[in-house]
Amino acid sequence: MESNENSSSGLNPTTLSREPEDDEAIEAISRYEDFATVDWIQDANMERSRRHKLMNSLDSSWKSWLWLSYEAGQAWIVALLVGCTVGLNAALINIISEWLSDVKLGYCSTGWWLNQKFCCWEVENEIGSCDDWYDWSMRLNFPRDMLFINLVFYILFASLFAFVAAFLVKSYAPYAAGSGISEIKVILGGFVIKGFLGLWTLIIKSLGVAMVVASGISVGKEGPAVHIACCVGNVISRNFSKFKDNKARKREILSAASAAGVAVAFGSPIGGVLFSLEEISTFFPLKTLWRTFFCALVATVTLQAINPFRTGKLVIFEVTYNRDWQFFEIFSFIFLGVFGGLYGAFLTKMNLIVATYRRKYLRDYGVQEATFLAFITAVIGYFNIFLRIDMSEMMSILFKECEEGDYYGLCKRPQTASVMNLLFWATVLRIGLCIISYGAKVPCGIFVPSMAIGACFGRFVGMGVQALHHNYPSWPIFSTCPTDVPCITPGTYSFLGAAAALCGVTKMTVSLVVIMFELTGALNYILPTMITVMVTKAVGDLFMTGGIADQMIKLNGFPFLDKEDHLFGISVSQVMVRDQTVFTSTGMRLENIEQILDECGYSGFPVVEDRKNMKLTGFISRSELKYAIDKAKRTRAISPSAYCFFSTEDQNTPTVEGNSSSFIDFGPWIDQTPFTVHPKLPLETAMDLFKKMGPRAILVELNGKLIGLLTKKDVLRAVHSKPVKDPLLPSRPEFHRGMSGDSNSGHYFSDSEVELDTLVRR
Repeated sequence: MESNENSSSGLNPTTLSREPEDDEAIEAISRYEDFATVDWIQDANMERSRRHKLMNSLDSSWKSWLWLSYEAGQAWIVALLVGCTVGLNAALINIISEWLSDVKLGYCSTGWWLNQKFCCWEVENEIGSCDDWYDWSMRLNFPRDMLFINLVFYILFASLFAFVAAFLVKSYAPYAAGSGISEIKVILGGFVIKGFLGLWTLIIKSLGVAMVVASGISVGKEGPAVHIACCVGNVISRNFSKFKDNKARKREILSAASAAGVAVAFGSPIGGVLFSLEEISTFFPLKTLWRTFFCALVATVTLQAINPFRTGKLVIFEVTYNRDWQFFEIFSFIFLGVFGGLYGAFLTKMNLIVATYRRKYLRDYGVQEATFLAFITAVIGYFNIFLRIDMSEMMSILFKECEEGDYYGLCKRPQTASVMNLLFWATVLRIGLCIISYGAKVPCGIFVPSMAIGACFGRFVGMGVQALHHNYPSWPIFSTCPTDVPCITPGTYSFLGAAAALCGVTKMTVSLVVIMFELTGALNYILPTMITVMVTKAVGDLFMTGGIADQMIKLNGFPFLDKEDHLFGISVSQVMVRDQTVFTSTGMRLENIEQILDECGYSGFPVVEDRKNMKLTGFISRSELKYAIDKAKRTRAISPSAYCFFSTEDQNTPTVEGNSSSFIDFGPWIDQTPFTVHPKLPLETAMDLFKKMGPRAILVELNGKLIGLLTKKDVLRAVHSKPVKDPLLPSRPEFHRGMSGDSNSGHYFSDSEVELDTLVRR
């Protein structure tokens, strides 16, 4: 740990939730302004103080009663407004993306604003027979379905949509790029990413995700829907006094908003709540659960009321299954689970390699890269119907039973081999396209592309099993098949394949099963879904722990205490900061304190009686210290050499409000009950305290004597560093806190460890 002697105060500064001073020093995260730590306990104290002042200012009049009722119901009002806005925004994104996606293929002669489905409403099951829908070759008086002309327009519009989306992101809202789930997890974990949830990010990401999905790039809108919903929650909540300056309370709204985002993406309000609990939130009390459920419900009802697809369905790939499954199909379900686990591990590892390459060579070419991705995807995909059409529409076709209509020869036995060939290559090519597309500088998610890959492979497997049954019906394994109804339903294999692929790449389990159940409403397919998901999770964990969002957090060096991090056998004393800047109760001058504030960016300072006994008396935050100094300078002519007192008891020392220019007492701003622990406390317990209680810093004391300080970033350093032997204490492992190339340390660290250590320092 770096130490910088202060000649005036004689104190050693140390890190305490510092904000970055130079973005270039953190190259991997240069687009973010800071990673300051949020102190949930301080926010809770501020909220109690605010409520106390409010209660004292009210009387027994009816106006006070109304205001008190409004104050109590603010959280529910915000949840209602967020839910309505998220539902409306999701409907608009669906409508725009569907229309733009069909514009690549042609236009409606009866109304340019209609997509192909609405233009050909009465003949939607008869592909290519709608006279009102014109291919672009017909608009130019060429014969219908002239391949070259239609291909040119398809590629042109796809590239244009991607170009516009990437340009908007680069020019107006760089935070709108990517999925956003990794950053949301970091924010809800207690760190600040300024501007990430702003109004411009909301607008640009909403427009950009519609264009990117329409361009055909192998990314989805379901992941960005979470980021968009959290932007809505942040923009709306900051207009209410209870949430404006209280990040602890705002955390509840962001948890609820993330659930609403998933709810409208999949038409699954309960699944959205479980997603927020399982994947997003690090702290989820009962009151947050109820508000989250209410927000997700309102968002889903709003989307249902708008009915963007005019089918009564919340999402286009919603489906219903009436037939039951056979016991021998369990082996096929297990096979799909194995595929999902292998797919998730392979895609994640390869995408991390691509992300590293993109960061190194393509950082300044985001617009060109997105345009090229759209171009190459359109060229490759145009000749395969399962790559050419929108992924959500494709899944709605692959999920269907044959009785609901025959699409692209899926239910015609003579075409089984050719269709299976198309499905196989669609699976392989989509995997490759997802690897290079996810993480581009445009709004992009991985949920629906993974589901589309799983759906293609699942239908491929289902059609193969169905072909076996048709060709060899006398096999003993098919003896339980009924004779009056089809035995094999390939659509269910597609559905389970989608669940397996999504689980493989995200590691969602319970929430995923509920989401898939809400998509089908088929109670009898819960067991197959659970089997497939559990096999996927087990296989995937053999190769990699955590989903792609967790891996992106590690790759980008984001400060985040993961639920799966373990620190067995390590105590607080082994990683705590021992040389910390402290203020003494007496004996300090204003000029000394201002010099410390100017030279360091620490978020707070412990207060002790004196530096000899180091008896802890409290903790004062940087913001409150600066406020007290500014107030003293405004109200009286304070001298730079004024004596400063940090009194915690009633004394006769002058206060800030006094008339003396020679004294300042910061006692009213001291937290006299800071979070303290014993040095022998297991570090894993301290990590749980940070995740659940959310203090910015934990002070370490022994017999009332301050001996160290611990922050979230010290815990992060311990999680991501290798334990090494301390030469002075050979029986106790220590964690390196120096930079790479420190000749005194004698330890070697990889670039990723050095990058994280740099982040933690700042």
